[in-house]
Amino acid sequence: MIDEIITDASERMDKSLHSLEIAFNKIRTGRAHPGILDTVMVSYYGSDTPLNQLANITVEEGRLLVIVPWERALITEVEKAILKSDLGLNPSNNGESIRLPMPALTEETRRDYTKQAKTEAENARVAIRNIRRDANSTIKDLLKDKEISEDDQRRAEDRIQKLTDKYIASVESTYGEKEKDLLSI
Repeated sequence: MIDEIITDASERMDKSLHSLEIAFNKIRTGRAHPGILDTVMVSYYGSDTPLNQLANITVEEGRLLVIVPWERALITEVEKAILKSDLGLNPSNNGESIRLPMPALTEETRRDYTKQAKTEAENARVAIRNIRRDANSTIKDLLKDKEISEDDQRRAEDRIQKLTDKYIASVESTYGEKEKDLLSI
């Protein structure tokens, strides 16, 4: 019973960490990275489809993404989707591919992106703490129903706290890497 609660908490904390990584991929650095386009959805035969499922995305020269759609007719749709995505990127279309230069970041935009990353990291920490609170509450309910002893409760809460500390440390290291990446020129 306790193991199930801890396993569930671990899985949920894993999802929080994964969503943090997805949020960090949206925050662009000065370098080109295909992950920045993961959230771009293209209208493909009436349904929204992720861009990375419709095109080959490659990095050229460190600051340039080249997008080659598998169907030539999709080029204008891909271009519209990128412009609509609020990534602040300006695609240029040459008929066969789309070139997407990454503008250099100014000091001010670097600071803004760092603040955004810090906010995302704090949201992940809060989500992990909420998961800890839910797990501890479930453990206390088991104690109240006399399904576990007080010693079992204490041991379970210690395990949950260690799990929480591990995931908070992962959030901190992920944020540290992103901050370092954003502030490097």
